Amino acid sequence: MKGKLRTLVALVMTAMMLTSCGGNSGTTTSGSQTSGSTAAEPVTMKLGLSFADSHLITQELYAMSDAVKERTNGGINIDIYADSLLGKETEMYEQLYMGTIDMALETIAFQSTTHPELTIEDLPYMFATREDGYKALDGGYGDKINEIIASDGQIRNLGFMELGYRHMTNNVRPINTPDDMKGIKFRTTTSDLRLAVFEALGAQPVSMSFSEVFTGLQQNVIDGQESPLSTIDSSSFAEVQKYLSLTGHFWTNECLLINEKLWESLPEEWQTILQEEVDACETRIREKNIQSDEDLVAKLESEGMEVNEVDKSAFAEKLQPLYDEWEGKVIGSDLMNAYREYSGY
Repeated sequence: MKGKLRTLVALVMTAMMLTSCGGNSGTTTSGSQTSGSTAAEPVTMKLGLSFADSHLITQELYAMSDAVKERTNGGINIDIYADSLLGKETEMYEQLYMGTIDMALETIAFQSTTHPELTIEDLPYMFATREDGYKALDGGYGDKINEIIASDGQIRNLGFMELGYRHMTNNVRPINTPDDMKGIKFRTTTSDLRLAVFEALGAQPVSMSFSEVFTGLQQNVIDGQESPLSTIDSSSFAEVQKYLSLTGHFWTNECLLINEKLWESLPEEWQTILQEEVDACETRIREKNIQSDEDLVAKLESEGMEVNEVDKSAFAEKLQPLYDEWEGKVIGSDLMNAYREYSGY
């Protein structure tokens, strides 16, 4: 998949060079914006994401969309396609590069398919506190990530939408220490680093698209999964999982990505409005995540899940060797140094 997507990016870049040599063809750059249209013409954007309609992030994106439409007097209309309606994560990312959709929500680490160093987000226990993570994304670490995303001229990141700490659920036993992970089949993403984390803990990681997880748990294809509390709740995992262990092993943020060519076609005033509303959405999500974690734990317990705390220091100690290994192998010292400035350790 990684080789396929890198090839796709190369083909897109070649096509752009040929187009620039041949003049304006007048073809559409997305489903909503033509290269010959005037700046003030209304634009309808397709925004794809994998979360359910009831998810906190989805709901806040609806609010952001409404505010943008109102402030631009109907100039920008953002149609939100939740619950993987526009395809799986890999498919939406490819469509964004091709310009067949306009916006997509993808994690930082997921973009390592085109920018390998962004796998950094899959390092476990990165920040001492949530606040350290916020400072990092709002500071030099976030700036560095945005530079990497924009480096091929195809995609721009408008903001970091906090998905939160990821925790483990399964049907085998409570996870209290790393030894409890042994032999459990956990769904995770295709990230090589995330697979390495679960292998180091003795689990059997299984790569699977998020849209297939509920059925996989229901049919015992996998024993467990790992995701933030908001996702565990909105995906109704309590219906198919018995144990919830508050491991907090990854802290995940989604990038709100937009096709760069479409962004550049927007009037400057609309760009400013869109960016301001994305920033406001980012802030609301952070505030609600902090407030909702305790409420969600209580809710999931009331739905029958057995919840337990874990010794996080034991997990962090066991996984520490991955930092040096992956800095040298993939991430590089430049991005790692930007991260270390904010780690809080």
